[in-house]
Amino acid sequence: MVQHEADEQTKLFNWIAFMKCKYPALDLLYHIPNGGSRNVKEAANLKRQGVRAGVPDLCLPVPNGKYHGLYIELKYGKNKPTDKQKSWITKLREQGYAAEVCYGWIEASETLCTYLKIKV
Repeated sequence: MVQHEADEQTKLFNWIAFMKCKYPALDLLYHIPNGGSRNVKEAANLKRQGVRAGVPDLCLPVPNGKYHGLYIELKYGKNKPTDKQKSWITKLREQGYAAEVCYGWIEASETLCTYLKIKV
């Protein structure tokens, strides 16, 4: 993940740390560490263990009555989702999950609030 995206993700989790007391479902959001630079041996080992290119960055395993859970691919600036990321988002939606691309932590927090029907 590009550092700017990592910074935005950190800001999102700081916001969650503040909000989770009132909205405990937010505390279930977690990062899927599929990205990042790794040496060839470690990358091959992780691939054997099930790391999959394109899986969204974040998962909220909380059903909301319409969806089984929410996945968020977090982007920053002009960065666009890859074809593999788009494919994962489509497949997740086909399986009954909400899956969104969010630009920055504010859009991601708004997406979480909308999904969980939180009025802030």
